[in-house]
Amino acid sequence: MPSRKSLIGKMVPRSRLAVRSWCCIVATLTAGIASAQTYPIKPVRIVTSEPGGSNDFAARVVAQELSVALGQQVIVENRPAGIIPGEIVSRAAPDGYTLLFIGSSFWVGPLMQKTPYDPVKDFAPVSLVNRAPTILVVHPSLPVNSVQELIALAKRRPGELDYAMGAPGGSSHLSAELFKALTGTNIVRIPYKGNAQALNGLIGGQVQLMFAVSAAISPHVKSSRLRALATTGAQPSALAPGLPTVESAGVPGYESETMVSVFAPARTSTMIVQRLTDEIVKALARPDVKEKFFKAGVEVVGSSPDQLVATMKNDASRFGKVIKVSGIRLE
Repeated sequence: MPSRKSLIGKMVPRSRLAVRSWCCIVATLTAGIASAQTYPIKPVRIVTSEPGGSNDFAARVVAQELSVALGQQVIVENRPAGIIPGEIVSRAAPDGYTLLFIGSSFWVGPLMQKTPYDPVKDFAPVSLVNRAPTILVVHPSLPVNSVQELIALAKRRPGELDYAMGAPGGSSHLSAELFKALTGTNIVRIPYKGNAQALNGLIGGQVQLMFAVSAAISPHVKSSRLRALATTGAQPSALAPGLPTVESAGVPGYESETMVSVFAPARTSTMIVQRLTDEIVKALARPDVKEKFFKAGVEVVGSSPDQLVATMKNDASRFGKVIKVSGIRLE
């Protein structure tokens, strides 16, 4: 039997190892807390898609507000649309100095193509920023004035009505496919190179309907070149006063909105994430900031990280089924 002295001799190194490990953990946590408390001490970088788009607009408005709130310069860095902005941020240090401003295609896109990151595992959600509800519009030659009349006509004439779409997997595409799935209608997809070309095709009468963002179609609705039937959001939109939602017009479960949100790399300190969330939500609540977004054709949101996660899950569930049934794949 080993002596008491030998047992103690074997236990001491293990005890020292445990103490050292605990000290390392405490030191790491202390360093993380100290870093979060002093954040930021240098400029913050926002990575988003190409200049001129809705992501870029939101990023620049929020960057201006954050620069004042954080006391550091917040720089917007534009990269080509697609997976590149997300890939850059997923590989960045989780220190709060690199953020991603991106649309909802960021978490819906991986349902249609492989991406070098997981939008859930590789990122820390910060906040929803704004929403842009899509509007269901038809050419005035189409004899319908409501969603129910459109559904009835489409069922009487299966395969005879066409809808215009821009980029595959974009909002105009997925909004229409969700509509078809929930209404049981056969409306034919007519692809265009982009949303602008698709809208021109609708105005010219080459197709009968389209799901388009309100900022793009509002002038044409006002001039009676197009007829608006409903908005696609969960609630009526101030951007389209008087229009019902597609769901309230008789399509239960229908909801399709383009969102812009903020993410940090995974493992970013919760204290830093909360600081960013608080400052962004505070900025978005200001009347002058709301007005900037409204004039650009979008509505501010501002949310907790949990609300952003819930939105991602709901979209993945809703559009995942449509994407699978429709066989939509992006190369």
